[in-house]
Amino acid sequence: MTDGRSRSSRWLYVAAAVGTAGTAGTYQFSWPAIRGALGAQATASGTALGTIFSVMVVAQTLTAFPAGWTRDRYGPRIPFFAAAVLLFSGFVGAAFDPTLPALFLWFALGGAGVGIAYDVAINTPSRWFVSRRGMATGAVSMAFSGTSFLLIPVVKRSVETDFSATLLALGVASGVTAVTAALVVHDPDERDSTDDGSDESAGDSSPDGSSPSGPDVTWRTMVRTRRFWVLYVVFAVVNGVGLLLVEKVVVYAAHFGLSAAAATTAAALVALGQASGVIVVGTASDRLGRVRTLTGSLVCCGIALAAMVAAGGVGAQWAFVALAGVTMFFRSPSFSILPGLVGEYYGEEYSSENYAVMLTAKLWGGIYGGVGTSLLVLRFGWSPTFLLGAGLAFVAGVGGFLTLRGD
Repeated sequence: MTDGRSRSSRWLYVAAAVGTAGTAGTYQFSWPAIRGALGAQATASGTALGTIFSVMVVAQTLTAFPAGWTRDRYGPRIPFFAAAVLLFSGFVGAAFDPTLPALFLWFALGGAGVGIAYDVAINTPSRWFVSRRGMATGAVSMAFSGTSFLLIPVVKRSVETDFSATLLALGVASGVTAVTAALVVHDPDERDSTDDGSDESAGDSSPDGSSPSGPDVTWRTMVRTRRFWVLYVVFAVVNGVGLLLVEKVVVYAAHFGLSAAAATTAAALVALGQASGVIVVGTASDRLGRVRTLTGSLVCCGIALAAMVAAGGVGAQWAFVALAGVTMFFRSPSFSILPGLVGEYYGEEYSSENYAVMLTAKLWGGIYGGVGTSLLVLRFGWSPTFLLGAGLAFVAGVGGFLTLRGD
């Protein structure tokens, strides 16, 4: 392939990654819309539903590393095809056998597909872009939640009138887009240029002082570095706080006695906040510096979440709704910033598997955001549980900045 064809085709690869990430993300970000209908079909308690959600997130996390390892060695086609089968099977199984024991299996399968699709899709832009890496990666990450923002009102209505057909449609969409990506996307070889065609792309560095790509090291070397563990803890907090909001924002709104319209709008704005934050703040990180942007946004996330709790407490329902979106807006940039940071610190050759190891932080976040916070709500109540999340985000942001600013 010539440099010209590579340069024009790279946006096609990003588009295919965007489509796959978007439909796969409906498992996670459309969860508030299907949670109630799913519970009614399975006669499941809130704690059981929270556990199903945690199982899905854990499955996402555990499949990311083998997907990244396979992609780094054999290319993206095999993992994308595997993701298609799992994504389709999970939704279709839940559509036609929504019983409580079986739902753990279906969402484990679907979650495994999400983990594979997301890891391969989110690492596609970093293979092809340098100076526009934050923007291109942000586009894929934006689709992961932004697609659900568009679908939540439709899914919420249709899942209550025709549960099986709705989940079947979601399964077909996610399977088809993953197959399309498997047929379209490939990684650059020695003949392919990853120069963005901009003045900054040659020899540029981020405002943090890091180079576009560090020495190529495997995950075994990466996990022996201090900066990995700092980023890992930050990412665990990011996931725990975000998944708390995704899983429970509708039920928390009902706890305050807010209207059903406000609760549904809050769920949609959670997805919109996630989508807009990754692209807006992720693009800004190309200029402001990835570490400063990552940690500063997390501080803002903690402040916004605490303000959301306060708004709900005084019955200001539309302020609650808006602040739910603002919280996710500032929580989300890590998903466009961290893939680039992993490439900058540890090189591009093993970037998929290295980022997959970083993504295992989502396992702890998923356990905390699902079953963990369900138990905390039973023990301490709703608002203390959400305020704990706000405090964790604030502390992680400040601590991450103080620890990483000299790197």
